[in-house]
Amino acid sequence: MTRRLPALAKYSALLVAAVLTLGPVWWTFTTSLRPAAESFSLPPSFFPTSPDFSSYTAVFEQIAVPLLVLNSALVTGVVAIGQMLTAAMAGYVFARMEFRGKNALFAIVLSTMMVPVQVTIVPVFMIIRGMGLSDTLLALILPAIPTAFGTFLMRQYFLGLPLELGEAAALDGASPWRTFFSIYAPLALSGMAIVGVLAFNYHWNEFFRPLIFMISEQNYTLPLGLVTLQGNLGTGSISVVLAGVILSMVPAVVVFLFGQRYLREGLTAGSSK
Repeated sequence: MTRRLPALAKYSALLVAAVLTLGPVWWTFTTSLRPAAESFSLPPSFFPTSPDFSSYTAVFEQIAVPLLVLNSALVTGVVAIGQMLTAAMAGYVFARMEFRGKNALFAIVLSTMMVPVQVTIVPVFMIIRGMGLSDTLLALILPAIPTAFGTFLMRQYFLGLPLELGEAAALDGASPWRTFFSIYAPLALSGMAIVGVLAFNYHWNEFFRPLIFMISEQNYTLPLGLVTLQGNLGTGSISVVLAGVILSMVPAVVVFLFGQRYLREGLTAGSSK
């Protein structure tokens, strides 16, 4: 009996964590199936008595969902690919190449993770405007491609790969670029995949920077477009708003499900060193 107590406590804690995590998501979904008048009934109801999917139809009627999805997919796709490439190259340099000031430069890169985006948004906005990219999707893409966390993650991943592979390539006359692209990059695809998955999920749901940079509605991303469902002074239907939220979650959930194996591998990279 005493041996079962630790397992029982573990599963009980996991159950509580699952309920706290999935409870709001389930309430969001069920509320999107109820009339707006029943959305805030007390005590709250987690099961709709008469499910109604008309709120999902109303989302497509009130906002240009295909355009918003296209904009978000373009931004998140380019950012994810850009972060995978730049993080892999930067991580390889910090892991395998020696140069003066490497540790200091790496410390500076890591320190940028402690700076909130709200602190740098004004100078970034000034640079974007100076480049003539205001109110364009490039304003969201270019500043987001460098990633300090991705660089750190890929550095740890490359440190876990055999050093002898690079030494053997150097003996065969391979340049550092050839060694990276032909040997280490293929072995680091799992790490690059986790950088891409994290980048996609973060920037798919990003709201703050699009709110600052975007003016024209044709350049809105999906999170920014969903705000218009609230209506003037928040007079819109909460069921329609939550239906839009559920629809916006689907691509991110799909990407996460396909990339969760890489997520586990990436987060544990270098843990055995």
